[in-house]
Amino acid sequence: MDLRSEILKEHSKIQAEKIVKWVGNNPERFAELMHLFLTDVYRVVQRAAWPVGIIGERRPALIRPHLAQMVQRMTDAGVHIAVKRNIVRLLQFADIPEELHGPIMNTCFNLLADVNEAIAVRVFSMSVLANLAQTYPEIKPELKAIIEDTLEHEPAAAFIARSKMVLKQLAK
Repeated sequence: MDLRSEILKEHSKIQAEKIVKWVGNNPERFAELMHLFLTDVYRVVQRAAWPVGIIGERRPALIRPHLAQMVQRMTDAGVHIAVKRNIVRLLQFADIPEELHGPIMNTCFNLLADVNEAIAVRVFSMSVLANLAQTYPEIKPELKAIIEDTLEHEPAAAFIARSKMVLKQLAK
């Protein structure tokens, strides 16, 4: 399969699933997809983000070797929202190596606190931080404070719903 051509062919769930099926559990094929996702032109990156996100949920072991590079890419200036959204979404399900806990916490706290960031990115960041709070309970007060402060003026239903869920999780 000419992966780049397939990515550019169309942007649909059917096409994303076709690419996911082609990758399967093959690390070399996934590396090819990741290369396009992390380095290609805007349109290719945007369209590759969807299958990368799906694979991140379904086959987190394939993601692990690429996590450091993904976290770095997420913080690059001018990165497309699809890149950030899909990386943070899959971080909710990933087994994050300990050496990335600090950088991911910093990035997710920054994304969560940024009122100009997309709601999906902020909500996924909240969940990543809640998961990491199980290992690092000392971040619970800061996470709770950001959530509560933001709830006062955030009308998005997705943010409100996830906030309630995360606040319950943090209370345990």
